[in-house]
Amino acid sequence: MLNPVALARTDEAALPLYQRLAGDYCAAMELGTLKAGERMPSVRELMARHQVSLSTALQMLRFLEGRGHLEARPRVGYFVRELQTGLALTSEPDLSQPVQPNPHAHFVGINEHISLLLERGRQAPAHIDIGGCTPPAELFDHQHLNKTVTRLLREQPMLLAQGRSLLANQGNHPDFQQAMARRALACGIRVAPADVLATTGNSEAVSLALAAVAVPGDMVAVESPTYYGLLQVVESLKLQTLEIPCSPRTGLSIEALELAFQTQPRLKAVVVVPELQMPLGTRMPDEHKARLVALCAQYGAALIEDDSYGLFVEDKQPVRPLKAWDSVSGHVIYCQAFNKSMAPGLRQGWMNGGQWHGRVQMLKFAQSRNTQTLGQLVVAEVLGSPTHLRNLQRLKAQLKSQREAMARLVARYFPLGTRLSLPGGGLCLWLEFPEAMSTASLFTEALVHGIRIAPGSMFSNSGRYEHCMRLACTHPVNAAMEKAIQQLGAMACRQLGQPVRE
Repeated sequence: MLNPVALARTDEAALPLYQRLAGDYCAAMELGTLKAGERMPSVRELMARHQVSLSTALQMLRFLEGRGHLEARPRVGYFVRELQTGLALTSEPDLSQPVQPNPHAHFVGINEHISLLLERGRQAPAHIDIGGCTPPAELFDHQHLNKTVTRLLREQPMLLAQGRSLLANQGNHPDFQQAMARRALACGIRVAPADVLATTGNSEAVSLALAAVAVPGDMVAVESPTYYGLLQVVESLKLQTLEIPCSPRTGLSIEALELAFQTQPRLKAVVVVPELQMPLGTRMPDEHKARLVALCAQYGAALIEDDSYGLFVEDKQPVRPLKAWDSVSGHVIYCQAFNKSMAPGLRQGWMNGGQWHGRVQMLKFAQSRNTQTLGQLVVAEVLGSPTHLRNLQRLKAQLKSQREAMARLVARYFPLGTRLSLPGGGLCLWLEFPEAMSTASLFTEALVHGIRIAPGSMFSNSGRYEHCMRLACTHPVNAAMEKAIQQLGAMACRQLGQPVRE
């Protein structure tokens, strides 16, 4: 029996060259690579690109024009037209059917459930995003950032053209290392500038930390619920995840973690977000921080601290990281990033690997070489400046206003029995619906209406949070946002069999 795929390829090979090329460009139009209104390559460009004759290039263009795919404009060239049949290149996607993931996408080894949800959300034409937690660009002081970048490039015109070798502080700029060491000291952390390692955001830092302290098959304890990106990182490194219950009031359960140490000999690391834990928004009390550091030291486990959200704490008292209690053993690995609080486009962070710092440095070089210098210098210049401090206070005030406004909308439109806690800072709210709720189903229905959410099942491997949801509070609560929350609340009410709340 003939293979239909092989037969199709045989038929295609029998076509004239100009028709085969036309098929490639037609497919590009259907995929959206070439969009309606875009100019096609010129005849000369086509000849050079595909190594074809003038006759073949012209035949291809005329073939596509004759089938309605191109429009010829005198003395200008050929332009892509909106397709009359099949996929319309400029039309709005059909929202009547749920968005399906790319059939060619395979996510084995990076948490397939989470990856499929992310892919479906990415492909959906959502006009309201309450799933992602990055503040919009207008909340940042882009003018101050732009002026800083312009001045740095004027003062150091070769900055982007020159690299930094392995011998030059492992790609870490001394000004950045000095600035981070000073900042750490203000928080009670003693770290030498030479022991500051620049990273591309926080995900790289946590990934490097885990790779330094554990080998495939080892176990990593995480908060439950936890950030879905961490679950992906753990699985991608072929490590096992052990979820430790997390309280909205005190954070990770010290008692449950101690039991895990006693019963799980391959438990090598603990990853925590002690300030404004993602997604609960918990602030771990100082006495719990001290107990956690002591417990991990007792069992010789690495304690990986993600302190990226401590910058959003609204309490006037200074925040003391876990690393401040680690003055001798060096078993706390400290990670911090500024993409949420200063400049999402830079994705600049740093880390100190404690007793594993040398291994972390070499892993960093092996995997991604040096972190770009411009971002380091921008953060070193901006962080702690009066302008940045004022903008950070405005950002925190705006986020607080938006969290409170979203909480009022939840109370007004969401099903009876919905619970939430209002954290003292941060980017989101964690919602708990009545047990019968399926936020995975709500996710699918919301996408059809152009609303992207983050269902609770993304924040665990256990399936315990199917009735929960993370609600991002990073965007202004305007009329469009209120309408979206009202729509979402109505969907949730109908799913639970409750009257829709107006």
